[in-house]
Amino acid sequence: MAEAFVNKSDLEIVEHIARSREKILTEVSKVIVGQEKVLDELLIALFSQGHCLFVGVPGLAKTLLVNTLARVLDLEFKRVQFTPDLMPSDITGTDILEEDPVTKQRTFKFIKGPIFCNILLADEINRTPPKTQAALLQAMQEYKVSAGGTTYPLSPPFFVLATQNPIEQEGTYPLPEAELDRFMLNIYVNYPQMEEEMQIVKRTTSDLDPQVEVVLNAAEILALQRMVRRVPCSDYVISYAVRLVRNSRPTEPTAFDFIKNWVDWGAGPRASQYLILGGKARAILRGRYAVSTEDIRAIAPSVLRHRIVTNFKAEAEGISSLDIIQKLIEETPETIS
Repeated sequence: MAEAFVNKSDLEIVEHIARSREKILTEVSKVIVGQEKVLDELLIALFSQGHCLFVGVPGLAKTLLVNTLARVLDLEFKRVQFTPDLMPSDITGTDILEEDPVTKQRTFKFIKGPIFCNILLADEINRTPPKTQAALLQAMQEYKVSAGGTTYPLSPPFFVLATQNPIEQEGTYPLPEAELDRFMLNIYVNYPQMEEEMQIVKRTTSDLDPQVEVVLNAAEILALQRMVRRVPCSDYVISYAVRLVRNSRPTEPTAFDFIKNWVDWGAGPRASQYLILGGKARAILRGRYAVSTEDIRAIAPSVLRHRIVTNFKAEAEGISSLDIIQKLIEETPETIS
């Protein structure tokens, strides 16, 4: 346990986390205007040991946001621009032949790739071939890299944010649904409001260089990740989360008519797990030591957005997965009647 949490009860740690969240938001706001909801969901994923898919048009400061968050949390940050010619070894690392200048003996030495960091920004992950995508996703799942018959563990905390550009889809390699399911949240970064955009222009066209302070460190984050797992969750809330996910599947006997009409595939059990984990993280970030159904509803759009596959009828009627999720939340009761 990190020094800040030694000899403290769980409730005292929760209060510390809530104060830390406010400080993190304050420090990041020195650099980033708005995007509080996006930042909140990033923290939820980080404390839940999940990974995020970032979707947004270019120029919305996604890279700057993640870089600033890494500075505030005192974590090592690296960014990889995914391109069609990127190889798996360009991410994970490779063995090189090295000669000893004295003995002239040749040995292989592993040179670590950019994946050996705490926060990795995989920029435009859909621009690179499936082989390279798979290498990253394997490391995300197993927290280790294998090369030359040797396994190298990744240093925790390890957090991947993969961006996708929703426009200009020519020459891309879309992630299959099974690989999309490995991302805890699909966070949509929208355009700023009028007042926010004015503030952005003022800041970026001046010579201001805001300095941010460190709020948490790696050891404290690891302690908070363990803390999330200890947060209690009632059967009432778990039942609601599971029913919400099961109701998204058109094959379920109790599925709503709009699900049967508009959905090809619904969310799997991993969605239920992430709803509960995300609900726990959201609760403690707000100073509560119990999960509510409101926590589940709040993160449901980002958890389910990339896990619900719409059919041609929905596309023809202009119905998106987000529209279906909102209707699903409205129609699913908290209790079984």
